[in-house]
Amino acid sequence: MAPDFTLPETNGKTVTLSNFRDKKHVVLYFYPKDMTPGCTTEACDFRDYNEQFSALDAVIIGISPDPVEKHQKFMEKHGLPFLLLSDANHQVAELYGVWKLKKNFGKEYMGIERSTFVIDKNGEIVKEWRKVKVKGHVEEALAYIKENLA
Repeated sequence: MAPDFTLPETNGKTVTLSNFRDKKHVVLYFYPKDMTPGCTTEACDFRDYNEQFSALDAVIIGISPDPVEKHQKFMEKHGLPFLLLSDANHQVAELYGVWKLKKNFGKEYMGIERSTFVIDKNGEIVKEWRKVKVKGHVEEALAYIKENLA
């Protein structure tokens, strides 16, 4: 089962995962940081395929530790039509096992391991991708839903 959670979104409201049980699928993706090259590419890929996900009754939700104000700027700059949630204290990332020790240029730090989960209307995780490589990932997630869950 997908761990349920409630997090703030950009409009000042909160979003609870279990409120999306009316959708056939939730595509929940965790990403490290707004406005960085890989995260921008991934978000824009989800944006570009958003209508196709919607046609399959799938909703996209992005989560990072960034504050809601930064999410708002990111959404406006790139025309993102889906929810971005702020997991500032990384509690949800820890629930999903994506808060990891990372290494970059010889430095070690804790951060988000780019990951995507497909959750069905019963709240079950039916597919997960960890250590996601951005190129082609969104297309792969869409193809999975089309082939296995549509």
